[in-house]
Amino acid sequence: MNNYFIILASGQSKRFNSREPKQFNLYKNKPLFEHSIDKALKSKLFKKIILVVNNKKRVKKKFPRNIFVIKGGKERSDSSFKALKYIKKFKPGNVLIHDAARPNFSIKLLKNLITSLKKNKATVPFVNSKDSIKYKIKNQLFNLDKNKSFFTQTPQGFRFNDLYKLSLKQKSVIQDEATLFIQNDCKVKFIKGENLNTKITFKEDINITKTYYGIGFDIHRLIKRKKLFLGGVRIPFHSGLKGHSDGDVILHAVIDGLLGAMRKNDIGTFFPDNKNKFKNIRSPKMLKPILEILNKNNFYINNLDINLICERPKVSKHRDKMIKSLSNLLNIDKKLINLKGKTVEKLGLIGKEQAIACEVIASISKYD
Repeated sequence: MNNYFIILASGQSKRFNSREPKQFNLYKNKPLFEHSIDKALKSKLFKKIILVVNNKKRVKKKFPRNIFVIKGGKERSDSSFKALKYIKKFKPGNVLIHDAARPNFSIKLLKNLITSLKKNKATVPFVNSKDSIKYKIKNQLFNLDKNKSFFTQTPQGFRFNDLYKLSLKQKSVIQDEATLFIQNDCKVKFIKGENLNTKITFKEDINITKTYYGIGFDIHRLIKRKKLFLGGVRIPFHSGLKGHSDGDVILHAVIDGLLGAMRKNDIGTFFPDNKNKFKNIRSPKMLKPILEILNKNNFYINNLDINLICERPKVSKHRDKMIKSLSNLLNIDKKLINLKGKTVEKLGLIGKEQAIACEVIASISKYD
């Protein structure tokens, strides 16, 4: 695997009409550019990922060691060449160059591009036009033939050495690297792109259709000789929670809250307690298919408000670990999770330290 992924995120975004460039605006609850990083990491196709930005101080998140953040140039082509010069020392085989303003490409597209580079020096995805396209000469409008017109997309894939040599000779400003190959009479292989892989240009391109809320609740008895898990974290305690699974009331309530917001029944529908295959199952495994449903239906988590109700263990001692675990499991920022500890003034089973309960309010939105 000698593939490299360059993400260009140094544009000024003048048409986006925002106080800061669009690549740093939130889209699906994270900065726009982070979606491209997440896809590249998840694909496990790339040795190194290069993020090119106009101001490195804007990048707050700490990324894995194979991600490098560098400062871009005045034009797109300047930023691209800076990234190419940066990775030259690593002797890359292939390089994919992507615009951060296209967050909705698939891992399948990445794989198709890399496969194509085994036989081609340059590979570019495209989609056909669905609309009529006209061009204007003076005051007259003329139609372009839709069958001969198409839109190119990113990421675009290249064999590094070929692209670098052409970039050294580049003198004019170019729109993308495919143009560089075409201008130099080099063959470009065009492959099928994706209609969902559209470019975000205006604020209207980020469109929330509706916000939904769900309430989750769970309670389990405490029993001896069982490990206690809360929010996916092993908590040192003299007892654990009785249940068909590991009894993690936080994750169970989160699952119920998300299912309620999506109007998809409840946790028992997906994990009935009379099925042996779910006996002693860890709750993070239960959460995974629920998140797949969430993503498949284009829902995204806005925030979670969690009340953990118990006399002991003291929530404050473990709050940060539990929030970090939930953030990792849900793939959302820690700032979107609020976790509070509540007691019941020694009342009932919870007050007698015989049970722990949890209630969650989940807010999700659906994006076009």
